[in-house]
Amino acid sequence: MTDPWRPPCGRVVCVGETMAALAPDSSGPLADADHLSLSVAGAESNVAMYLADHGIPATWLSALGDDPLGTRVRAVVAAAGVDVTHVSIDPDRPTGLMLKNPTPAGTQVHYYRTGSAASALGPDLLEHEAMRAAALVHFTGITPALSASCCELVTHALAVPAAERPYAISFDVNHRPPLWPEDTAPKVLRDLARRADIVFVGLDEAQDLWGAHLTAAAVRELLPAPRIVVVKDGSREATVFTASGTATVSARRAAVVEPVGAGDAFAAGFLAGLLQGEPMRRSLRLGHITAVSALSVTGDHGPLPPRPSIDQLLALTDERWERGRGPGDGAGRTIRS
Repeated sequence: MTDPWRPPCGRVVCVGETMAALAPDSSGPLADADHLSLSVAGAESNVAMYLADHGIPATWLSALGDDPLGTRVRAVVAAAGVDVTHVSIDPDRPTGLMLKNPTPAGTQVHYYRTGSAASALGPDLLEHEAMRAAALVHFTGITPALSASCCELVTHALAVPAAERPYAISFDVNHRPPLWPEDTAPKVLRDLARRADIVFVGLDEAQDLWGAHLTAAAVRELLPAPRIVVVKDGSREATVFTASGTATVSARRAAVVEPVGAGDAFAAGFLAGLLQGEPMRRSLRLGHITAVSALSVTGDHGPLPPRPSIDQLLALTDERWERGRGPGDGAGRTIRS
């Protein structure tokens, strides 16, 4: 591939809700649990934390309730090296909450985020001073599902033509069916994705949203305008489409502790590669490497390998990289990256 467009190097502002998350200490169902563990969960803050791990200056822009859960969320995100100084504290609305319920068929998630502080975010946030310092702004498809004002926020940001925006915009489709009224997500998410500079979408979610027949190339045909489209095919591979060509890189084999957060980690790794001037293939590799860090922990944010190890993986020949490819973890599970 010839060198395609890439966003300017600089600060990344990640906009969206982060919740407190409660899960049983054991692997049993929530109803039988005597003790719960408290963590934090938010797609956009996950991306910000992994960007910070890669040395990219990152800001998380959101709102929290004036409550102990909001204090915990803010502290955890800040401890990862993310700028949280612009997160507003809402005295009238609570911090969002999610509960994880492990079952034999997989972990179910129960949301308690209606009326949360972050659900009151709106298009006025686009005038925030943090946005004026951004080289890249990252949104996900979760935010427009939270409320009418949140949908207006993302819609207004993407309504400005790409050539006239003061920053590039990346958009991870991140479809969460329980958050959407029936039959509304496909059109809204496609319309938003088509206006972004960089789009991330899983092949499985694209098939759920826009047609079971879709291939990675067909997804690109549906989204012709973005400068970069990355289609993630689960534990198998990820393909990047640009005006300069296409590149596909296999995922790394990994033992899966929990798949939640791996897609956010992949997006952060890929964006870090772009912002650091890496070629597309190495950016895809960095996405896969970062995703493995999320797969290895029960929470959303795991430790990256030491930088020398990352550099060694990035320098592998294609043949040697392929020897460490997925799918799965030897237990019949798939890896979402």
